[in-house]
Amino acid sequence: MSGTNIDPSGPDRGDSVRERDAIARLKLTQALQRATYAIAWERAWPHLARFLTVVGLFLTASWAGLWLVLPFVARVAATCLFAIGALAALWPMLRFRWPAREEALSRLDRGTGIRHRPATTLSDTLTTRDPFAQALWQAQRERTLASLKRIRAGLPSPRLSLHDPWALRALVIVMMVAAYVAAGDERGLRIASAFDWNGIMAPANIRVDAWVTPPSYTGKPPIILSNANREGATADAGPLAVPVGSTLLVRSSGGNIDVVVGGGVTEVASSEQAPKGTNERHFKIAADGSAHVRAPAGQPVWKFTATPDQPPKIALAKDPERQARGGLQLSYKLEDDYGVTGAEAQFALRPADTKDADKAAPRPLFQPPQVPLVLPNARTRNGVGQTVKDLTEDPYAGADVTLTLSAKDEAGNEAKSDPFNMKLPERLFTNSLARALIEQRRILALDANKNSDVYAALDALMIAPELFTPDAGCYLGLRSIATQLEAARTDDALRDVVASMWSFATTIEDDGVSGSANAALRAAQEALKAAIARGASEEEIRVLTRKLREAMAGKVRDLARRAEQNPLGGRQPFPAEVQLILDKAVELREKTQNATPEQLEELAKQQDALREQLQTYRKAANNRAKAGDDGAKQVTRDRQCGN
Repeated sequence: MSGTNIDPSGPDRGDSVRERDAIARLKLTQALQRATYAIAWERAWPHLARFLTVVGLFLTASWAGLWLVLPFVARVAATCLFAIGALAALWPMLRFRWPAREEALSRLDRGTGIRHRPATTLSDTLTTRDPFAQALWQAQRERTLASLKRIRAGLPSPRLSLHDPWALRALVIVMMVAAYVAAGDERGLRIASAFDWNGIMAPANIRVDAWVTPPSYTGKPPIILSNANREGATADAGPLAVPVGSTLLVRSSGGNIDVVVGGGVTEVASSEQAPKGTNERHFKIAADGSAHVRAPAGQPVWKFTATPDQPPKIALAKDPERQARGGLQLSYKLEDDYGVTGAEAQFALRPADTKDADKAAPRPLFQPPQVPLVLPNARTRNGVGQTVKDLTEDPYAGADVTLTLSAKDEAGNEAKSDPFNMKLPERLFTNSLARALIEQRRILALDANKNSDVYAALDALMIAPELFTPDAGCYLGLRSIATQLEAARTDDALRDVVASMWSFATTIEDDGVSGSANAALRAAQEALKAAIARGASEEEIRVLTRKLREAMAGKVRDLARRAEQNPLGGRQPFPAEVQLILDKAVELREKTQNATPEQLEELAKQQDALREQLQTYRKAANNRAKAGDDGAKQVTRDRQCGN
């Protein structure tokens, strides 16, 4: 043989051998792990599949609501059967053993598809130290590695079809998904109900009483649900209709109770202590739901349909009307299923039609009036109501507004009527200066930004006092209001100006600048009324009664003075109409001497009526005198500023 002999034990050769051997061992170790896990899964999965099938059947039965309808004994028995089935499915797992190394190598040998057990060969070791034997051994290993693209453990193959040839596991999965969707938000509650065995050993003599109490505002009586009428509470009878917010009360005597609810029935804390020897549970019915007393057994399942409280209805029965004395009469129709408890008329200022986009928004000094409406009954279910309110003194009197009626019921539902555009009634002033003041008062009250315009109007009224305000008192009053408006810097100060304008206008219209009989009488009336309302002492009421008598006496004197100052001349005898008014006034004055406080109020109202009759007569006489005596006309103009 020729050639050079190669020493197999050379240093380069040895390093290369060790490196390749390390790589081979690493690949073999990883493949062995994969093969071990695959064998373990193939051994365990059939038993786990049977166990999960039992669990799936249990979840399906739970989510389908089986435990809510079964009696206690059947429920416990069924739960125990499921537990036994689960243990039986897991019992073979007791014989489970982890795969050995030889089994993993054998799986790798089968997975490579090569004869002569390549994986086992790679795992073998050489015990001899002969260098030629080692070289031969290493060459054989390299040839084996080169023949393998990769060592395959293969995917696990548990062969479930051998254990479940009918594929029942797929049917269980489908039923479980359907029951999961059907259970909704009660999934957890229905599963837990299988293990709620409270009352399973309850004594047979427990008494259960249950009833539904509707809200008090409905006026409906309680509905008895106890076992005595269980035939009427079965599923065939359909759900029981109850108002929303009703309370379900379940009471037991002689033991505890187990109640399961669903849907819109929720448990609430009891505000009162249960009678001695009993147990109570309270539930609020806010929506459709059900309740079932599971312990003691034998109670039906009560299903409820919650009837919502409908909002009330309110509408104008006819257009608002102005009364003879300036009051506003509102007629309206009310309707509600359980009764209206409150109604109100709301006014809103109607925006003016303007094309100036840069114009500032109005800044009212007062809120629009809100008028409580009178109900025909305490709880009106269907009726027509009427309310009369005097708004002539309100700053919004005479303004264009939008009227909206609102009604409320006990449940808090609120309804509004259709908007109605109208003009609020106002007091009719015959004095031209009073009318001008009231107009400027309304402008200022509804828009504080127009205070400069109002000041200019007041200043214009004072340009020619001999023509417009010949009376010195009228001129001084206008000057005082204009000065007050000029000094006003806040909304509160502007509100005081509005009040002053109203007071001055009514003074001009009613009494003249110096007249105070009406003001004194009104003040005395209000003081006495307030004292009686708050329950003042007898001494205070006696003093106020004396002041009211004095004010009424002054009123009678004022009526006589006005009658003497008629345009026909003071020396002429009183006409028959005036004489009757004066006689009636004297008669009322005599009645005040021994009148009670309540009677004094009624007498004061009668004196107001006499005063209005006298004013009506004077106006008619003035009109007749305009075409007659010029001297009489001059006297009238001097005495009534602004005419």
